[in-house]
Amino acid sequence: MQALFKQHKQLLLIAALFIVGGLWLWQSRQAASPALPQVSKSRLALDHRLGDNAADDSKAALSVALTQPQTVQWPLTLVLNGSINAWQEALVSAEIAGLRIQQVQGEVGSVVRKGQLLVALADDTVKADVQKQLATVERDKAALAEARSNAERAREIQDSGALSAQKINEYLIAEQTARANLALSEAELENQRIRLRQTRVVAPDDGVIASRSANLGNVVSAGSELFRLVRQGRIEWRGEVNAEQLASVHPGQTVMLNLTGGQTVKGRVRMVAPTVDNNTRNALVYVDIPKDSARPGMYVQGRIDVGQQQGLAVPLSAVTYRDGFAYVFEVAATDNNGVRRVLQRKVHTGRTRDGLIEVLGGLSPQAALVRSGGAFLNDGDRVRVVQPGKDGA
Repeated sequence: MQALFKQHKQLLLIAALFIVGGLWLWQSRQAASPALPQVSKSRLALDHRLGDNAADDSKAALSVALTQPQTVQWPLTLVLNGSINAWQEALVSAEIAGLRIQQVQGEVGSVVRKGQLLVALADDTVKADVQKQLATVERDKAALAEARSNAERAREIQDSGALSAQKINEYLIAEQTARANLALSEAELENQRIRLRQTRVVAPDDGVIASRSANLGNVVSAGSELFRLVRQGRIEWRGEVNAEQLASVHPGQTVMLNLTGGQTVKGRVRMVAPTVDNNTRNALVYVDIPKDSARPGMYVQGRIDVGQQQGLAVPLSAVTYRDGFAYVFEVAATDNNGVRRVLQRKVHTGRTRDGLIEVLGGLSPQAALVRSGGAFLNDGDRVRVVQPGKDGA
């Protein structure tokens, strides 16, 4: 029992020695450690500054050329919609009724001249009427000759008393009646000749056939449409303009029409409608365009230059697009350390022309901008300014 108690005392003594030794070792390390963190922090701060300078030096390797906003004259443009129509249409109709179409010579798209035959109607009955009327004229001429002879004899003997005054008046009246009958028959003959000419339907003017409803064998009626012509082949664009825009449109202005397939046609304002439509509150602008440049019925968009407007513009290469917005990089003045940095500016852009883009806001006219390479820059980056064409700029 005593031996077991003695063994426990030895184990407790050994454990106490281990505890005391551990405490001494911990205190020794605490006493020697305060200088180590200071040295480590200084080294880290130095390494951090060196890293920043290295990063700045790497970014400053980008050389840029400068540009400034330009004051340019931008054209003021009205964008209108409208349709292309024939300048004027000519309707070719039959003037005589009840005759059959015997010949058709015009086709859709054909170019015709004034007086050119388009339709020939059957003219047998009309020719017969002309011959009949010719015979009537000859009969009335003979009747007039007889009446004139009787009237002349009556005038010769009216003072001799051989004929009564009543009989003499009858001869004179018969002469006048015969003359009137001849004039009537001659007028009817001319009418029949006109009907004969109307059996040949001709083009009323130069133009292009736009539609045809005449078919061989049809029996026409007076006034029935046979052809529709685009007079002289002229076409025009009729754009719709509202009351506010109406005051800016004048005859003689240039109009550019955007046709399908990316084609453009240049026209000129001929006239502006004197009235405004009661339903749409729009007026029509009539624009002459070249022949065969488009087809009537097309609905196209047109742009009318109505003046000039002064504004700022920068080269297209100076604008960078990020997240759907437009940005430019302005080069700030050199700081005390001789460093130049860029400032990212958000701008509002407008029209483009001749390699320039309009800047509507967000930019000073005196700003020095990076001419190109904005996609490789970020706000606050260091840059080196060079002349265009040098140092790889």
